[in-house]
Amino acid sequence: MIDLADIQSVADVARVQARLRPDAEAVWFEGRVTTFGALDRESNRCANALLARGLKPGDRVGVLARNIDDFFVLWMGAVKARVTIAPVNWRLAPPEIAFILKDAGARLLVVGADFADEVDMIVSDLPDLEGLVQFEPGHDRWPDFRGWISAFPADDPNLPAQADDDVIQLYTSGTTGLPKGVQLTQANFLSLFEMALEAGWARYEPGKTNLVVMPLFHVAGTNCGLLALLQGVRNILTREVNATEILDRLQDKQVAYAFLAPTIINMLLQTPGVETADFSRLERIFYGASPISEAVLRQAQARFGCDFTQLYGLTETIGAATYLPPEDHTPERDKLRSCGKPWPGFEVRVITPTGEVGRPQEVGEIQIRARGVMKGYWNRAEATAEAICPQGWFSSGDAGYFDDEGYLYIYDRVKDMIVSGGENVYPAEVENALFSHPAVADAAVVGVPDDKWGEAVKGMVVLKAGATATPDEIIAHVRTRIAAFKTPKTIDFVDALPRNPSGKVLRRELRAPFWEGRERQVG
Repeated sequence: MIDLADIQSVADVARVQARLRPDAEAVWFEGRVTTFGALDRESNRCANALLARGLKPGDRVGVLARNIDDFFVLWMGAVKARVTIAPVNWRLAPPEIAFILKDAGARLLVVGADFADEVDMIVSDLPDLEGLVQFEPGHDRWPDFRGWISAFPADDPNLPAQADDDVIQLYTSGTTGLPKGVQLTQANFLSLFEMALEAGWARYEPGKTNLVVMPLFHVAGTNCGLLALLQGVRNILTREVNATEILDRLQDKQVAYAFLAPTIINMLLQTPGVETADFSRLERIFYGASPISEAVLRQAQARFGCDFTQLYGLTETIGAATYLPPEDHTPERDKLRSCGKPWPGFEVRVITPTGEVGRPQEVGEIQIRARGVMKGYWNRAEATAEAICPQGWFSSGDAGYFDDEGYLYIYDRVKDMIVSGGENVYPAEVENALFSHPAVADAAVVGVPDDKWGEAVKGMVVLKAGATATPDEIIAHVRTRIAAFKTPKTIDFVDALPRNPSGKVLRRELRAPFWEGRERQVG
């Protein structure tokens, strides 16, 4: 097992493994292999390239690309240069992408070839942007990533890392719908390494294989890949979620470990060939990012025949809080609806509406305190103060309760966020897009049960007097304003929306009929 005394910086992941196993595969991507030695050398070149451009500690480098192996070269290089990467959700619409890059103040943007046109549309709105690099070769104006860094020396700049350095800035939406940059530091990641290994669920055997299918703009994707690299494990990377490809890689690459969102697990179970697939090398599947039904989990246990571990956490807590280990995934334990117990080093509590710490079975807001809690929201001091109290407790916005044995259960959300396929969707943003339709007088958005996505976005619309519109017309209009995954899947027309005396829409009343007979009010 890795000696964490040798890891004083995230960049040491590349340095240490390059010394231990320089010729072993670190990343396999679409037939291209990057060894641990190459990862260290090429990230040195990347660091020197960033420094040569004049980037300074704390400067942001935007990343807009589907999963690609050179993401890890860029990330390690940025850490070595004390520069912060800010990956952007590539599923967003161009105006949303522009908002994030402008908010981050990105001085450099590294782009996947399939997003070059979108970047050309928004580049004039990015006043801080000084340069563009494309991961793949072939752009007529922008250098390709490997060609660009090849001009610089492979000597490690050896800049001393600071515990407070931002290693990555991941964007998560707020209740207003405006994304906020979550600052995750060296100290956050060092605590992640320590606590994940102490909990035991993330102890991997060097030389084995880990599958990374979650997007690298998501904390689950970055953590999944980084924890494997930390321990000398080969990462098999897929460009995006494709059930047939995932099924193939699990077999032909003899995958031992994989993090799969519940939506992906459900997709795999319905993919032709899963019935006869050979999963004999598969040891552990980790799942999280959204709830999973007991029926799907039971079916997955039977088909994959490996251990399962559930992980609950948020981007703001570096993806960590509680875990449900394999031994609790048995019918005898009756804990499958639980998300487990706190990690070592994590404090988790439930605060009732009266401000008291909840007793067993009492529902309240889940709060988390640990060294893994973010430094804050980038340039959002007020939002940071609202989220993290002076005593260090982060308010999750999730409602839950503990049972008599100390297992946490997610019940509902204090906020109205919808989780669809592992993506967070906030009603205010969708409602704003609905209101832009000329026929819409009033609108509200709720999450309703969906077998594939956990929850689906549903719009409740009141039409203006004398106006006409079909659900398909409204959905098509909204799709031009916001990302597809945020767009309502269905629209119901209603005469009026239920509101409290102050005018606030009572979303719980709107949701209730769709969740009738369900044990929890989330997907």
